[in-house]
Amino acid sequence: MNKVSARTTSRTAPDVITDSDYMFPAFSNGKVLLDKKQGRLPAMGWNSWNAFGSKNNEALTKAMADAMVDLGLADLGYKYVVLDDGCYKSERVNGFLSNETIKFPSGFKALSDYIHSKGLKFGMYNDIGTNLCAGSAVGTCGYEDIDTRSYSDWGVDFIKVDNCYYLWDNATFSDSKNSKYSYAPNIRSITVTGEALKITLNAVKDGVLLGQGASKNSGDYVTNIGTFDGTNVGTTPVGDRWGELAFSVIAPASGQYAVTINYASGEEDGTGRWLQLAAGNAENETRYYDNLLPLTQSTTTFVDSEEITVSLNEGENILRLMNHRRQENTLNSYAALLEGLNKADPDHDVVFSICEWGKTQPQNWGYKVGDSWRILNDITFHVGSDGSPGSAEWSSNNTASITSQYSKAVIMDEFSGLYKGWNDPDMLVIGMNGITTTMSKTHMTMWCMMNSPIMLGLDLRRVTKGDELWRIIANQNIIALNQDDLGIQAKRIYCSIDNANPDKSYISNNNRVDILVKPLANGDIALSFINLSDSRDTKEHSVDVSRIIDYIGHKMINAEKFKNAAGYSIRDLWTGEVSTNLSRTFSVTGINAYDNFTVRVTPV
Repeated sequence: MNKVSARTTSRTAPDVITDSDYMFPAFSNGKVLLDKKQGRLPAMGWNSWNAFGSKNNEALTKAMADAMVDLGLADLGYKYVVLDDGCYKSERVNGFLSNETIKFPSGFKALSDYIHSKGLKFGMYNDIGTNLCAGSAVGTCGYEDIDTRSYSDWGVDFIKVDNCYYLWDNATFSDSKNSKYSYAPNIRSITVTGEALKITLNAVKDGVLLGQGASKNSGDYVTNIGTFDGTNVGTTPVGDRWGELAFSVIAPASGQYAVTINYASGEEDGTGRWLQLAAGNAENETRYYDNLLPLTQSTTTFVDSEEITVSLNEGENILRLMNHRRQENTLNSYAALLEGLNKADPDHDVVFSICEWGKTQPQNWGYKVGDSWRILNDITFHVGSDGSPGSAEWSSNNTASITSQYSKAVIMDEFSGLYKGWNDPDMLVIGMNGITTTMSKTHMTMWCMMNSPIMLGLDLRRVTKGDELWRIIANQNIIALNQDDLGIQAKRIYCSIDNANPDKSYISNNNRVDILVKPLANGDIALSFINLSDSRDTKEHSVDVSRIIDYIGHKMINAEKFKNAAGYSIRDLWTGEVSTNLSRTFSVTGINAYDNFTVRVTPV
């Protein structure tokens, strides 16, 4: 086996990034990095966190593996048994990751062998920062080469990598002053000198704001140059999630020019110290500065930077002041792990689950190295422990609920795909306190329609084959939507609150009915009517064939056949009932609170 060392990331400063494939302009080019595997369907399995938190152990993990086989879940596609936080010793041993000896006395290789002997696959967890979220000082930063060799030696098939103690952003438990890396300074003006030119351009009067987020202060400067923090609810994932400040400079001749920036820096949200300066549009930029500027006395005490030399062409030039490091640094850190996995075993088939909670808008770049990317913070913070199943909620004002996750993920379909990866609205909370049978059925439906990873988070010893919980998590017809070979996330084509832009509007009000449509590999579609509210909806909600074709016809296997069918066979995927539709309109009147009506539609 190839054991050539991979690179490691720095713990003293953000890495110097010189490869344009890792820079912001490359995010939209569709190119994956480091031979990332493509064509994977969403992962299915079980993760220890929601069931046991940090108190998972070897015996419990073996019991979950046994249950996955005994309950027939393995035969339905549930393959991965994943250890989450709490499995390592609190410190490295001679620089290496090591099993917590009381909870995992046999070691990870022995546990991996046991799980593999059951026909299942073994997953583990870490963090791109210095520590894990529960505190253990064993994060991968600076140890990517060593850790990936350990994972290879242990036979790891799946790796979930968190973001809690990341050094180059204000992550959950990182220093809040790390915002200095995530935002540019406030900019008041730039002065360009050279070739008989000396001109000062005011940021407010002469500057142009690109993207979104950056703003012109009521004073005379531009602030909040950076990338939206997507960790919590409320910020749409659709559209430009970043802001820049651009100036047009007319150069009298081609040559070298000196740029001086009048700035005020800080170490807080909206005002940082890291500045990127580029000439040209994003499609053809040349970067001339990519580093920290000195800290000023306050965020409104402006000083001049040192001169930055740039090359300008005769005529109009665009100078862009920006900070895309929030995304670029994070991509670089996750890429170091993938590079390490490749070096440890060039033939590896490890599923790489990016868990940075949507902080850096990973829908823009996650596809380059990851198989899935979390879109928000955790779906619940009340995990199980000491026999308690933990609790979860249907709705919430923050991320910790089924609908908070769904309402963001449902408009992210264009970011996912077989050759990209999958939006991850976190693990299933089926089986936790506070989640009813009806909620569980709709939760399962949502995640399967949206091609989300299906990671169970309950103590499987509480499930009996054929019981209520089993019938939900083992519904083959619903699972088939998630694992359909076409690999296309459902699109919301109707919303009772906003039916003008249902596929792009970020709507958090749960007093609504959504209709999702998903094209399938055999030419069928799946159609799901979802009542998100806490009361029965009595209105009629419908979509017709032409609306379906308008939204997803270009993604269907045979849109013409579907469009011109004489009728449609309708199979209810929860009851199994079959009916016929000849009207070319699909409608439902009366959906109970939290419920769904989900069917497979076959053209006849």
